Amino acid sequence: MLIRIALPSDAGGIGKLYNQLVGGDSVNVTRAGIAELTTHRATLLVCEIDQVVAGTVLVQLCADVMYAQQPFALVENLVVHPDFRRLGVGSAMLAAVERICLEADCSKIMLMSSAHRVEAHRVFLKAGYSGDAKRGFVRYRRQMARLS
Repeated sequence: MLIRIALPSDAGGIGKLYNQLVGGDSVNVTRAGIAELTTHRATLLVCEIDQVVAGTVLVQLCADVMYAQQPFALVENLVVHPDFRRLGVGSAMLAAVERICLEADCSKIMLMSSAHRVEAHRVFLKAGYSGDAKRGFVRYRRQMARLS
């Protein structure tokens, strides 16, 4: 098991994982999109097992003006391929996220997960995340369009 920064050549494998996460045909992972992440305060990680992208997670660092620009992290799209679940992939990716956040001196890590992903929530709780500390709210693009 190797946790590493995603490469543009991982686009196909990451796209398959995202399709498993959300379904539908709106997923569009491109090589250029992955390459562009390196210019932002974001890190896209993959877990590679036997040359297969078995999991992925996105970590976005956000400067917090309330604390002299000390960043906090937003973690999204943690996905593990069904064939590789229960092997510690999710836990290993969360540990890698934590190392990134400690190195960046983040004040906190906020992890978003769909409410119905109960099995994933158990992994997050086991890794020390609190499901009760904050409450997340989401408004999707298709809902914003109704405002105009």
